[in-house]
Amino acid sequence: MIKTVYFQDDSLMLLDQSQLPDKLLYEKCDNPAQVADAIVRLKVRGAPLIGVTAAFGLALGISNYRGPAEQVDQYFQATRKLLASTRPTAVNLFWALKRMEKAYMTHRHLDLETLAQVLRAEAEAMFAEDIAINRAIGDHGQEVVPKGGRVLTICNAGALATCGYGTALGVIRSAAVRGKIDKVWACETRPVLQGARLTVWELMQEGIPVALITDGMAGYTMQLGKVDLIIVGADRIAANGDVANKIGTFSLAVLASYHNIPFYVAAPLSTIDWSIDNGAQIPIEERHQDEVRLIAGSYLTVPEVEVFNPAFDVTPQHLITGIISEKGIIKPPYLSALEQLKTN
Repeated sequence: MIKTVYFQDDSLMLLDQSQLPDKLLYEKCDNPAQVADAIVRLKVRGAPLIGVTAAFGLALGISNYRGPAEQVDQYFQATRKLLASTRPTAVNLFWALKRMEKAYMTHRHLDLETLAQVLRAEAEAMFAEDIAINRAIGDHGQEVVPKGGRVLTICNAGALATCGYGTALGVIRSAAVRGKIDKVWACETRPVLQGARLTVWELMQEGIPVALITDGMAGYTMQLGKVDLIIVGADRIAANGDVANKIGTFSLAVLASYHNIPFYVAAPLSTIDWSIDNGAQIPIEERHQDEVRLIAGSYLTVPEVEVFNPAFDVTPQHLITGIISEKGIIKPPYLSALEQLKTN
């Protein structure tokens, strides 16, 4: 499995996903500001990977800190806030930073070198846990995939969006190993084309049959009876089961409901934001208008046209057949089912 993030000596190496599938390049980061910039520019993307990368960014900052010892607390908090400001929707980012802050506060009495080692070990543990969680999601999720299954997905919730294996694509991988996958329909995912550039590339690397469609073709593909189920990832799940995911996900859920096609969300439990009651409270990131106006540096439209560019939308819980987690498949009613998971 391709590495998305790793330490090399005292630098953090990030796979630049903005260059895929044309180039396989790693960007060297020597400070947290470079890590934050990579997240903002979508060189690093995918909710689980964003969280772990930010954790590595905090560890990197303490490892390379050369300021006065009495100011290290202030530096840590400023670095944490910088990384937290990069992507507002993906809750895994804030979960990871909170976990790193807890590790820092527990061990801040140690000398700086030892403290840096502790934080790096915590980030490495999160990396390893993410892969194990994704494999568990895959093992549970493959049970809903029928033999000869034709699965539709949007965006990229694969190894590239995580520390390895993937959530939605993890389910597809696990089903493919068992000979269940006939075809994966990959929506191109406008405007940044994560499906066309990343999901297609990932699946073709592993010999999993995939066909690319534009986002607007999904409904007709369902109408033709060519889709058995839909599996998507998630960037944040509210306490009632409402799900924020890549823009276009809500449309797929509505179409799936109309065509009586099962619609599943695959995500780790760290994606659940227990502090919000429903999807209306999820902050939705709006990105630069040129992401829609331009493709490969060329204008597709009148350069001055106003553009609305939300990066995510919210799918109401009543449209979701099940949430595939590392603990199993969560079924409605989600409010009580998720609350039970929280207390266990």
